[in-house]
Amino acid sequence: MTELEMSTKYQPQEVEKGKYKKWVEEKRFRPNGNPDAKPYSIVIPPPNVTGRLHLGHAWDVTLQDLLIRMKRMQGYDTLWLPGMDHAGIATQAKVEAKLAEEGVSRHDLGREAFVDKVWEWKEDYASVIRDQWEKMGISVDYDRERFTLDEGLSDAVRKVFVTLYEKGLIYRGAYLINWDPKAQTALSDIEVIHKDVKGAFYHFRYPLADGSGYVELATTRPETMLGDTAVAVHPEDERYAHLIGKTIMLPLMNREIPIVADDYVDKEFGTGVVKITPAHDPNDFEVGLRHHLPQINVMNNDATMNQEAGKYEGMDRFEARKAVVKDMEAAGLLVKVEEMVHSVGHSERTDVVVEPLISTQWFVKMAPLAEKAIENQQTEDKVSFFPDRFENTFIRWMDNIHDWVISRQLWWGHQIPAWYHKETGEMYVGMEAPADIENWEQDPDVLDTWFSSALWPFSTMGWPNEEAEDFKRYFPTSTLVTGYDIISFWVSRMIFQSLEFTEQRPFENVLIHGLIRDEQGRKMSKSLGNGIDPMDVIEQYGADALRWFLANGSSPGQDVRFSYEKMDAAWNFINKIWNASRYVLMNLDGLTYEEINMDGEKTVADEWILSSLNRTTKKVTELFEKFEFGEAGRLLYHFIWDEYCDWYIEMTKEVLQGENEAAKQTTRSILAHVLDHILRLLHPIMPFVTEEIWQNVPHEGDSLVVAAYPVAEESLINEHAENAMNKLIGLIRGVRNIRNEMNTPLSKKVSMQINAVDEETEKIFLANEAYIVRFCNPEELTIGQNLSAEGEMVTAVISGGEVRMPLAGLIKLEDEIIRLEGEAAKLQKEVDRVVKKLGNESFVKKAPEAVVAGEQAKERDYREKLALVEARIASLKEQQ
Repeated sequence: MTELEMSTKYQPQEVEKGKYKKWVEEKRFRPNGNPDAKPYSIVIPPPNVTGRLHLGHAWDVTLQDLLIRMKRMQGYDTLWLPGMDHAGIATQAKVEAKLAEEGVSRHDLGREAFVDKVWEWKEDYASVIRDQWEKMGISVDYDRERFTLDEGLSDAVRKVFVTLYEKGLIYRGAYLINWDPKAQTALSDIEVIHKDVKGAFYHFRYPLADGSGYVELATTRPETMLGDTAVAVHPEDERYAHLIGKTIMLPLMNREIPIVADDYVDKEFGTGVVKITPAHDPNDFEVGLRHHLPQINVMNNDATMNQEAGKYEGMDRFEARKAVVKDMEAAGLLVKVEEMVHSVGHSERTDVVVEPLISTQWFVKMAPLAEKAIENQQTEDKVSFFPDRFENTFIRWMDNIHDWVISRQLWWGHQIPAWYHKETGEMYVGMEAPADIENWEQDPDVLDTWFSSALWPFSTMGWPNEEAEDFKRYFPTSTLVTGYDIISFWVSRMIFQSLEFTEQRPFENVLIHGLIRDEQGRKMSKSLGNGIDPMDVIEQYGADALRWFLANGSSPGQDVRFSYEKMDAAWNFINKIWNASRYVLMNLDGLTYEEINMDGEKTVADEWILSSLNRTTKKVTELFEKFEFGEAGRLLYHFIWDEYCDWYIEMTKEVLQGENEAAKQTTRSILAHVLDHILRLLHPIMPFVTEEIWQNVPHEGDSLVVAAYPVAEESLINEHAENAMNKLIGLIRGVRNIRNEMNTPLSKKVSMQINAVDEETEKIFLANEAYIVRFCNPEELTIGQNLSAEGEMVTAVISGGEVRMPLAGLIKLEDEIIRLEGEAAKLQKEVDRVVKKLGNESFVKKAPEAVVAGEQAKERDYREKLALVEARIASLKEQQ
């Protein structure tokens, strides 16, 4: 492709077509195999095979790809391992819903046939996800793709389960757990989402068994009173001291229950009397254990009332609530109903109200595992969180952790490796089934999805085979990229499982990003109808534009708002790069990579752009290393758009349209060199368009994917050239501003006078007179020091002096004085701001020296400009 074949407008669909497949076929994304190269590895947070990827996934993989592509270009032996999660509850629910549309239930099919159906679903959506990965351009090594239910990972899951069981850290028991009545499975605490809903406090009277009176109490769940086994008061509550040890006749059930004293009761809340239902409330469960109370479960697994509920048997729990309240009112035992809004737990997956139920489940004893994870954060091998505030989130969750219920009443997942003897009831836990399997029955439950996901960083590398090449080479991994919403779900569990089984942290760094929100700041959801399909965005703008927006959207840990206006800006930026590249190609005159030579005599613009390129390269690399992608993007944008495109390219026309062939060769070389470096710097963020352009500019190598990442050349950082160019740009902008304010087009020649404050500035302007003529179009140009300003002139104060343009007949003297007084006020504000900042001892002590020096330089510049403006105002007033 030549500049003539490049379209005049960036067309992402054409640019992106076929590139990804070529990269994959050429094995560009595999580790480089260099034993001397430092390894750098990332395991992808495995998306669930429940459907298409959303914008949050796109953000996640964009940041990972940015890191892995940069490290690959820097010569690291990089591995980005892809994979997917079976997502037990979520996937089973999707398949069951699909079958229900056909009038079939999983029970109609049976376990084996149903699981086959789920595998079909998995294959369909795994293919969809891979297609989306391709469109996003993510550089994963597909040869190493894993799935949480594949054979190797299943071995790791069994190994961990059996080992923890043998250590006494996994146990089985009947406890109160969170129950999802729709999915009919246990849930861990963090799979319960609390929502504020309208409800009521129902105030009831419970009669004393001896007929001597009543106690009043309140409940939000009247249907559970059918399972009450006690009433409790605080042991120091004098109001009820005489009742402790007496009994209540439980209304509607005609069952005698005791009044017990327990510190759990808050005597200041309500009446100071609470009903105790050990089988339906976690706090009541603990009270029941302390007082040896019976546990009466009044509900079936589908949240209908069971035989223990008496005449309410068969009712839905909410129907039973209404019936109980009605019957209590009829019995004269309803005192009042107090409407309120309260927090109610809902299943994260099915969105139904969670029911606390007594159930026999498998648990992980968390205290010793959490303690080890917390202790590790005090060592050199700690996991570093970015931003570091999220380490506190991790520590808090570990400090307050409960035992983890890991069994799920599902068919899709890792079936628990425990068997029960059909005759003796003996339990066996092991890696393999018992030899005489016909006499044993395996536990029908499966493990919580997060149990296998917690092993992801090392199970995907070949563990439990500790001699596996990938495990030895790439574990622990380098960086995990994930959202703050799953620190407790996933990040914490990976850390404690890795420490327990590999004695190493699972990753060195955790980069936490926020959530993608809509333009109004709302979380994207189906209910709001504000979700955005990343594939639709790519279809319209291209993957590179989406990736640019996502990479530069925010700082680590912060949410980002999606908008099509931002996507327009991203596309415009790429289009700017595209057109700048066309200009370069049109002016290289057949220049080859070998012919690039920047040793010739350079213009100030040449020296400036090389200096700025290397300064930008240095800073951007530092920011990428600190995961400050947004700030790095801002610097890249400024350098590419403002400096390279808007200034340097324009200034090259002065040379390229001249007669000096040696100067042309130098300028062509610098144009090509800087563009090459821009494309390398941008490639990790926008791989498609950079590869397309790079293949057509003078370059070395086969593909930008494996080209060397730029390294700043300190020798090319030239402060003198930067200072000179900044003054030149300031002068040109000053003239443009005056022309705009006076409505004097650039095409109209106007006399100009440049009054420099010192000899150095005068030399800069004299040396670059050709640029001033080209960009300012003066009729007459005078450059010097201490030039007298005679007649009516418009003045622009610039760094190092002032530019004056006599515009007699176009302005009034008094208007110019008013304009300059406004300018003086602005400059005085800037002086005051900087003085205040530098007067802050805390800022001066804590800020880096370079930052303080920068502020001091600003103060000198503002004061110099203010003095010039004030002098000009005084001069004009003398002329009045």
